[in-house]
Amino acid sequence: MNTSIICTRYADALVKYVQETGNGPSVCQQAERLIRVIEDVPDLSRMVSARDVVSDAEKMRLLRSALGEPMTPDLDRFISLLMENGRIGILPLILRDFVDGYQRNSGIRKARLKVAVPPPDSLLERLKSLVRERTGCEALIDVEVDPSLIGGFVFDIDDAMIDTSVAHQLEQIRLQFIERNRRIV
Repeated sequence: MNTSIICTRYADALVKYVQETGNGPSVCQQAERLIRVIEDVPDLSRMVSARDVVSDAEKMRLLRSALGEPMTPDLDRFISLLMENGRIGILPLILRDFVDGYQRNSGIRKARLKVAVPPPDSLLERLKSLVRERTGCEALIDVEVDPSLIGGFVFDIDDAMIDTSVAHQLEQIRLQFIERNRRIV
């Protein structure tokens, strides 16, 4: 069976489960933290994915300690289910699908804001209110500082992008200049 289908099915089941129990925010927060830890520590990822090298009890102990706080019973039970079904190797993929699905169902949209210098709070609030007005959803904005933009910003949310960066505008001018020069020759 296709891995993406498996991930989606497990993630959807966890979304439905945490909606029933009401523990969605805490499970989502811990899932995000676990994804970051697994991505940042390649050895942990290999240990968790190893089939016969590390016992399931040891894998759970590693994941619990990597989290840095007591794991919610819902997440603990879910990871145990993945181990029983032999799906622990795709845990990060399933958790990423879960976080996306949970946030989508909760009316939360992830956005990325690239700026040349740290943005003022007023820009962040204006973007959040714009997203709220247009979609009715709350925006979680991840800010990235990229001096190569020179000025302005690039805002990505879902399938939409607003690029007001000076670097983009200069590139557009350069492309127009090249196009005009081709006509002359």
